[in-house]
Amino acid sequence: MLKTSTISLENFFENAFKKTKLTNDRQILLSKIAEAIAKEYSVNEVVNLNFICTHNSRRSQLGQVWSYFAANYFNLNINAFSGGTEVTAFYRNTVKTLQKVGFEFNLTDFSHQNPTYEISFHKRKKSILGFSKLYSNPINIEPFMAITTCNNADKNCPFIPTASHRFHLPFVDPKHSDGTKKQEETYLETSEQIAGEVYFIFATVKKLLS
Repeated sequence: MLKTSTISLENFFENAFKKTKLTNDRQILLSKIAEAIAKEYSVNEVVNLNFICTHNSRRSQLGQVWSYFAANYFNLNINAFSGGTEVTAFYRNTVKTLQKVGFEFNLTDFSHQNPTYEISFHKRKKSILGFSKLYSNPINIEPFMAITTCNNADKNCPFIPTASHRFHLPFVDPKHSDGTKKQEETYLETSEQIAGEVYFIFATVKKLLS
């Protein structure tokens, strides 16, 4: 078991939302995503989200993990998945930034190229698997709502017939900080931004369903 920080996940999640500064266009986009989720949820009582980025190594993984947490936090039956248009690895810096705020990573399949982690947190018995995979991997339950998180995925992602909806929610890739003094800070800021926007989406869904 890879050790985690004692930082409260709940506090980080709530503070990320409080610190989030959204432009009007961004808020409209997040609201549209929430409305689509709420509409599908009201019909099926479950929604599958698939965060898609080219390599499925950073932003899409953060989107999946924070949505997994948000589903428990808001008590919503929403499944979180992620995938890419290429297979690489769940990047180590992404793992580290999630560990620092309290997520637990248990290595279940060691591979230098693409290890698999069982991801959980202290109040959730059910875990999710984290590894780089194609968006069409069988582990990603269909039909799903596709949320692309980088420009490459938005331009190059093929038609996804099983996607009930598709939204483009881009985030700046923290990769640019790899190997620099600002690496840790940059990854934490990216995680915080994604956590804050996921909070906004799920909170809006909860409000629409109430």
